[in-house]
Amino acid sequence: MEKTIRIKYHSDQIDKLTYIDGKSDWIDLRSACDVTMKKGEFRLVDLGVSVQLPPGYEMLIAARSSTFKNYGLIQTNAVGIVDESYCGDEDHLMWPCYATRDTRIRVNDRICQFRIIEHQPQIRFCEVDHLGNADRGGFGSTGVR
Repeated sequence: MEKTIRIKYHSDQIDKLTYIDGKSDWIDLRSACDVTMKKGEFRLVDLGVSVQLPPGYEMLIAARSSTFKNYGLIQTNAVGIVDESYCGDEDHLMWPCYATRDTRIRVNDRICQFRIIEHQPQIRFCEVDHLGNADRGGFGSTGVR
């Protein structure tokens, strides 16, 4: 079922949000400004948009697979989560990043990506003494090959 995200653009220098046909259901986000960073520096990069998500949905933001290779940047919170309450005109999407080398991002560079997912259903926790299942072998037990 198709959902609608209302978007307010804060820059006319970035491309409009769109799918990359046939390649992914994640949607790229772009830097709304030129950013120069020194190794070891942290920055919030303005993505040039504010959004209103559909009711009952949240947005996951992650670095693009090429962002570290191209810019030496790591998203500091591993994955960003934007809930539907972050929906005002001045609630800009930002990308928190850490530079592992001196780098430069230019306006309209694709640096991260997003998708939306439905909120998790309400969960009830049930404490037990035993789960009653076979052990798989513990954390990291599937090996490297």
